[in-house]
Amino acid sequence: MRVYNTLTRKKEDFIPLDKNEIRMYVCGPTVYNYIHIGNARPFVVFDTMRKYLEYRGEKVCFVQNFTDVDDKIINRAREEGISPYEVGDKYIKAYFEDVEALNVTPATVHPRVTETIPEIIAFVEGLIQNGLAYEVDGDVYYSARKFPDYGKLSKQNIEELEAGSRVNVDERKQDPLDFALWKAQKAEDEMAWDSPWGRGRPGWHIECSAMSRKYLGETIDLHAGGQDLQFPHHENEIAQSEGYSGKPFSRYWMHNGYITVDNEKMSKSLGNFFTVRDILKEYDGEVLRYFLLSGHYRGPINFSRDLMEQSKSALERMKNAKGNLIHLIDTGSGSLTTEEKQKINGYGQYREKFIAAMDDDLNTADAISAIFELIRDINTDMQAGASQAFAEEALSLLDELTGVLGLLRKEKDDQLDEGLEKLIEERQEARKRKDFARADAIRDELAARGITLKDTPQGVQIIRS
Repeated sequence: MRVYNTLTRKKEDFIPLDKNEIRMYVCGPTVYNYIHIGNARPFVVFDTMRKYLEYRGEKVCFVQNFTDVDDKIINRAREEGISPYEVGDKYIKAYFEDVEALNVTPATVHPRVTETIPEIIAFVEGLIQNGLAYEVDGDVYYSARKFPDYGKLSKQNIEELEAGSRVNVDERKQDPLDFALWKAQKAEDEMAWDSPWGRGRPGWHIECSAMSRKYLGETIDLHAGGQDLQFPHHENEIAQSEGYSGKPFSRYWMHNGYITVDNEKMSKSLGNFFTVRDILKEYDGEVLRYFLLSGHYRGPINFSRDLMEQSKSALERMKNAKGNLIHLIDTGSGSLTTEEKQKINGYGQYREKFIAAMDDDLNTADAISAIFELIRDINTDMQAGASQAFAEEALSLLDELTGVLGLLRKEKDDQLDEGLEKLIEERQEARKRKDFARADAIRDELAARGITLKDTPQGVQIIRS
């Protein structure tokens, strides 16, 4: 597999340090609100990366943190009249509910900042001992200019970085570029822990360095997240981790592109800010997942109703293909003929196309195209008549490829309520009587309720939309 490494700005062969396990860290959410569509993209994209690596036989230790210590969490706690810890618990629970709908597999470990305080304090102490950090009135800052490679990930020229532009201004800092590792407690209701510098809490950047080191070691294979995290977050992680250990932090860096909404930057002020929870009220989670994978992860992607409807239609084509195969398995019979064996063997080209696309910097768009080529051939071959064994083989390959992308994982309940069953029976009776007007009227009524009836030689196939 080749991936575009943000660190080197080129595609490189992805070669893990340990052939027995890939160590992968992805920045998780700050849990003060429900996740929005911009958050969802890296969660889906890098979940797909993990699924693909595992599909290729790799063992992956996948760590994704929860930032449950932050100014936003403290402010939300004040707004809701609950403790910051309760805010964290509430929105972590909501996170798991939302990403489950997107078929995102839980990480190997989901560490929380509140559970990693001793390791964070020890990390900060180590940076002070290495001459890279200093304390001022209970706050501890990292001396960015003392790290020779500062700016190597984002390609920022530190001489051109101005205070106030993505850099917090604080007159007590020795340099505007310096960033907080530890923050002294300012108010009684703030989260705080005892430390060598007094009661306080971690800065944002230090948590990921400490958690990555705790669960994955000094050097990891892959660090990933949204493009917006390149600077300052990921840049600061590198400075901290490499300044502490003297060893490379992550060998590969992957960043997904931005999301716009109707070609405008998403923001609450523009009224185009959508949480995943908002979207799930109207669309199935797999539709959103399909949408997020329909373009290359590094490119920008535009969220709109039209594109979601296109994604819904495309996913329905996949579902219908799977449904047709399941129907034939349930109602058909027969072993593979010589001709069918040749057809199944021929389908192997689409597995190869799929793998080639995914090996080329996780090109999910081309991988999806390979799946639709497979579906086209399956549909054509089934129209000429097919055995039960053929359907089983074709379904196995379709499930294999869609499963890597986290699609077609949801099995809808096939049970119909008594009223719908009676309508279907009445339609069949009307067709026998050649009362096609009544049969068509029932068909239209069922369609309006999300049920399509397909007449096949094996009987009526029920397709839910």
